[in-house]
Order: sequence, then structure tokens, then C-alpha cells
Amino acid sequence: MKDFKLEVANTIASQVSDLSLDEIKALIEIPPNKDMGDYAFPCFKLAKVFRKAPNLIAQELCEKIEKTDYIQKIEVAGAYINFFVDKSSLAKSVINEVLDKKDDYGKTNVGEGKKVIVEFSSPNIAKPFHIGHIRSTVIGNALYKVYDALGFDTIRINHLGDYGTQFGKLIVAFKRWGDEEEVKKAPIKTLLKYYVKFHEEAEKDSSIDDEARMWFKKLEDGEEEATKLWQWFRDVSLEEFNRVYNMLGVEFDSYAGESFYSDKMPRVIDIMNEKGILKESKGAKIVDLEEYNMPPALITKSDGSTLYLTRDIAAAIYRKETYDFYKNIYVVGSQQILHFNQWMKVVELMGFDWAKDCVHVPFGMVSLEEGTMSTRKGRVVFLEDVLNKAIEKTKEIIQEKNPNLPNIDEVAKQIGVGAVVFQELSNNRIKDYAFSWDRTLNFDGETGPYVQYTHTRACSVLRKANEEVSKDVDFSVLTNDDSVNVIKEIGNFPKVVKDVIKNNEPHIIARYVVDLAQAFNKFYHDNAILVDDEKIRKARLALVQATKQTIKNALSLLGVEAPERM
Repeated sequence: MKDFKLEVANTIASQVSDLSLDEIKALIEIPPNKDMGDYAFPCFKLAKVFRKAPNLIAQELCEKIEKTDYIQKIEVAGAYINFFVDKSSLAKSVINEVLDKKDDYGKTNVGEGKKVIVEFSSPNIAKPFHIGHIRSTVIGNALYKVYDALGFDTIRINHLGDYGTQFGKLIVAFKRWGDEEEVKKAPIKTLLKYYVKFHEEAEKDSSIDDEARMWFKKLEDGEEEATKLWQWFRDVSLEEFNRVYNMLGVEFDSYAGESFYSDKMPRVIDIMNEKGILKESKGAKIVDLEEYNMPPALITKSDGSTLYLTRDIAAAIYRKETYDFYKNIYVVGSQQILHFNQWMKVVELMGFDWAKDCVHVPFGMVSLEEGTMSTRKGRVVFLEDVLNKAIEKTKEIIQEKNPNLPNIDEVAKQIGVGAVVFQELSNNRIKDYAFSWDRTLNFDGETGPYVQYTHTRACSVLRKANEEVSKDVDFSVLTNDDSVNVIKEIGNFPKVVKDVIKNNEPHIIARYVVDLAQAFNKFYHDNAILVDDEKIRKARLALVQATKQTIKNALSLLGVEAPERM
């Protein structure tokens, strides 16, 4: 695609030798009003160089700059030089690239040769995969897809919570009150019931907490009964988790959880001792982080058992040595900010300069309009139930609006699951928010179903046209405001994809694709497409095809399907 901003920068650089091309390009702005052009160059920075008022410099440069085939008009507005792109050239450049690249439109190779790890989802074994887990799962999956689209060698890791004192609690609970057949029938719900009962009993008798710690120590030491129960809890949990992942279309390259690093902890502690950063405190081992304005990092407890922080350090070292990552990204809730700051600082103190390449991507909490959740008290909403309810509600809407739709169950799943995923990603990730059914399944608001419906509208137009879409069209037909607004949105897509990784914010794509859908719907309402005039029809069909493809590509990066009928 023609880089029109670079074209403008080159025309300016031909007359300004005191600034580099990159400096000029960085100064170029997008005017707030389309009547002021497509690009604007402020001349304030040239005032000292030319020893003139910026508005005089703008006037003189404007007279010297020569228009190219891609620049329609150049005007001066005060200290700014405004450039108007040739709309036919813009339309041709953008639409032809989309039609050429198809599913690859928006992809680049900027990350070629660099490995990126994205750790996400990471539910706790034997605990509910609930609505609170959805943010890490869908944000992480979207980031994986974006990094992959940008050419990075991207590895997806599900760092399962399959270790820790909670397994001591669960073993105690199962041995006291458990029923193997009951667990087989409904693994997670049954294990949750035992976990809740443990905490209820522990409030009456604190000695069972000591019993739980003893069983976890046995697990760490590889004791046969503890290991056998733990492995069973892990296996039945993964079966249930994978049902949800299949619904979401999410896959992983590794399920190496906390337990995988249990034999790698001694080496971590040895390195800390060699670096002289490990201290004893009341029988426990810590790294003092007071000079970094953080509380001490607890490495081992007084009984010698390790902690989550120690295992994260072991995991980071293993990943660097195994993958030699360029970035090691953790999509974990904002409640863990201190935890990540602590262990990353400890890794740095251990002498590993790659600590700076470990990135915590925090996100806010999701709550239900009915209230907060608590695993210990058993007050949770299973994510699988939420997705099934979304599919069910969507099917009811389709049966009411389009009862003869073929493959109604498949489409209901695409829209229902897509609606939930899109709502999660339409929010800035750091914000807390309440999940709302009405907002999620709204076909008219800034939602997943609205964008999906726009895609099906474009598909419908192309089906009715029943003719091959060609690049050989008269692009001068696509120079009215409605057409240009859609074309500019489409042309922005590759930049939007790159912008995501600046701050690891996939909601940028969700916001973008809503804007594209709105621009297209205005074009659709105000411009007849299937007209008798062949020149107009062919040009507008090319724009419809480019829009359809771009919406599909954007939704795909979010992990949302784009149905062709709904």
C-alpha cells in the first residue's frame, strides 16, 4: 500500500534539508477537520533555522513544494501546510492491497526472527474456570494472534495453578469427605464443594490447616499417595477446562504449570545464595527489597516449602534458556502488580539482564451485576455456563428475527461466544467493569453482534451481486465523503495492528472495527451499490469486498468469528 504520509514527508524533505526524513514524518499531523486536508505539517520547528515567522515559512515552502500524482492539493493555514491526498489514488492503493492480500491483509514481518512468549488464562486446577478467568484468556489469546500476525515466533503458555498449599487442603478434604464416584460425575463442582467445606471446618478447627500444610509438603517430597491424588485432580480439571477452550477457539503450545518447576527451585536458591541476596527471617528465606520501596520477597517458608514467587522465577529462567525470548509476557490481573514487580526485581538482582524483557500485562476485574465472586465461599459463575447462556440467548434472538436461517446452532455459537469475547476486549484492559447480558447481545450498540451483522450485510450484498469482484475499476467513483471515510478506515488497519503491541492493548482493534462498521453502514445506507451503471457498481462492490475482508481479519485477531449469514 502506498504510504501517503511518507509521500508527504518526501515532498517536504525536498525543500527542507535541516530536518531528517524521520523527523519530518514525526512532525506530520492528522488535521482535526477533513476540510483542512489529510495531513498537516507545522512549521514552528523551522522558525529558528530560517529565522522567520512560522506562517511566512509555511507560505514560502508551499510555493516551492511540487505536487505529485498522489497529492491533489496543498494549502497554507497559518503556520501549517495542509496536504490533500488524491482520493482516487488512495482508493486504488488501499482496496487493491486488501483484494491482493485477502486474509493476510494487516499482517507484516516486523517481528521476524524474534520469539515472544504469551502466558495467559492459567486457571487453578480443581477450582472453577469462572467468568473471572475470561479476561486473561481472551486478552492473552488476542495478543498471541496479534504478535503472530506481526511475524513474531509466538509461544502460548497456560501456566496452570497446579501446585501450592491449596492442594494440601484439597487432599485433606477429599480424604475426610470425598467420594470418588461423585468426583467423576462432576469433577470441578464436586472438588469446589470439598474446598468450601474445608474452609468452613478450618474456621472451627485450625488444626486441619496444619494437616493441609503437611500434605502439601508430602506432595513436594513426591510421596506416592499425595502425588497420585494431585495427578487425578489435575487430569479431571483439564478435561473440563478444555471444553471451554474449545468453545472459545483457544489453544496452547504448553500447559507447563507451577508443578513443572518444582525440581528447578534448588538451582534458583543456589544462584541467590551465590549472589548474596538471600537472607533469613524468622526461619524463612527472603530477598530484602526495601531500597526499591517494596516489601521483602518471600522465597521459602520456615518449613522449607517454596512459594508462587519462587516458582515464577524458576519459570522465567527456564523460558529464557529454552526459548531465548525477545519478550516474555504475562497476562495476569492487576492485583498481582506487586508480585510481578518483586520477582522481576529479584531476577535482576540475580544478575539476569533479560529481566527487563519480562512484561506484566495487568487487567481490571470483571464482576457480575448480581455481585462479587468468592471461590472459598463457593459463590462463582462458571465460564462454560456463561458461554452456553450466551449461545442460548442468541439462538432465541435468531429464531425470532430469522427463523429460516440455515445452520442456526452454528451461527448462534459464533455470535453468542463472539459477543462475550468482544465485550471483554472492547474495554481498556486495566478498567474494572460489570458484565451485562443486555449490552453484550445488543445488535445495535458498539458490540460484537453489531460488527458481525455488518460483515453479514457486506456478504449479502456480494451474494446478491453474483459477480466477480475486480481490481480493474474506476476508482474516481469512490471519492465522495462516505466512500473515502470507509477507505481511510480500511487503510488504517495495518497501523492499528502494530499499535496494539506498543502497550499490549487489544481493545484498540475492537474500537477500530466498530468505527469501520459504522463508516461502512453509513456508506451502505447513503449509496446504492447494485445499480445498473456498471462503472459505479463494480467500484462499490470492490469497496464492499475490501470492507468485508478487513472486518473479518480484525475480528479474527480478537478471536471472534465472522459469520456470513445471521
